[in-house]
Amino acid sequence: MSQPLPKYSTAARFGRSTVDVAADRPILERSDLVLACAHVLHTNGQSTHETVQAAERLGTQLGLRATMIAHWEELELRAADGTGSQVSFERGSPTGMNMDRVASAMSAIENCAVGRPPIGAALENIKAIAHAPPAPTWLFTLAAAAGAAAMAAIFGVHHLKAVVLIMVSAAAGAVLRRILARYSANTLLQPLCAALLAGMIGALAVRYNLSSSLRLVAVCPCMILVPGPHVLNGAMDLIAARINLGASRLVHAGLIILAISVGLLLGMGILSVSLPVGEPGRAVPLWLDVIAAGVAVAAFSVFFSTPLRMLGWPVAIGMLAHAVRWGALKAGAGVATGALVACLLVGGSLLQLRVAGGCHSRPLALLGSIDDAWRLPVQNGKRTCAAR
Repeated sequence: MSQPLPKYSTAARFGRSTVDVAADRPILERSDLVLACAHVLHTNGQSTHETVQAAERLGTQLGLRATMIAHWEELELRAADGTGSQVSFERGSPTGMNMDRVASAMSAIENCAVGRPPIGAALENIKAIAHAPPAPTWLFTLAAAAGAAAMAAIFGVHHLKAVVLIMVSAAAGAVLRRILARYSANTLLQPLCAALLAGMIGALAVRYNLSSSLRLVAVCPCMILVPGPHVLNGAMDLIAARINLGASRLVHAGLIILAISVGLLLGMGILSVSLPVGEPGRAVPLWLDVIAAGVAVAAFSVFFSTPLRMLGWPVAIGMLAHAVRWGALKAGAGVATGALVACLLVGGSLLQLRVAGGCHSRPLALLGSIDDAWRLPVQNGKRTCAAR
């Protein structure tokens, strides 16, 4: 994993008042710890900017001048101290999304700065974090059912039978995804099969007159599959001029969306049922929109294994954003303008949480914007098969 470079002389020295005795450890051990922490963050949904900052900050605490370079398939760490330099690599793609691991890794990095644990103990701790399990299947399934039902409420579902079918379809898809995860690491297989199942159930609902022209029974279970965080992280990488990594993230997200679309259309096509083109969502009252938004954000938080104790802020921000969006639409603004205003509110809230709460705020507040970020294509009726 690591590759030493020739030693070189330098005038820089790290005072023991700033750097822990960990600086006396071999550069290879310290580099491995920094790289292990960055790997957990990179592969579990943290933004590239936060990952690089956290890794380089940890390197400084360990007496290293560290430079972290993130690629799609690997991380590269260039570290140096007064005795030499080291280039280390760790393979891993940012295809996962586990906020529990991200929060734990960020806490571990902070603890390294405050408590200065031994290198070996810190490395064992970060390895344990890397293998922390996702949300339990029963909670994941419940969140899928509740999230799909909440999205149906937001888009104006009218009939209880349709809501029940949506919940059953989403729950069955969640169980199917967890079963497939045991046998395959392919990131496209799970959304493809879940969308295929949703399409078939939706088509049956249409055949038996249990679904309206909106086809929400088919569409809503697929809304919870779209990889919004990957799209947002990819966009932020492009803005930061990390072209290769940003483009790779967006291509990966696009392939998942394509898999969802193909699965849904194929599932419905088996029974010769099609999706409507340009069908608008129905208006809903403010109280229902806000409550449903809170439920949806909580569901997405569970999908991403966010610790339950941290659900308060993203739920509150999501509900407030939907209230603002609802007000903008009521005032005559277009769908795009409403989504823009809501996401600006989320961004502002995120900034405030960053100032007040530190490094964990970004992935949590981000959840509040996911629904708004993916509502525009659905409301326009141009991509109902891929809506989150």
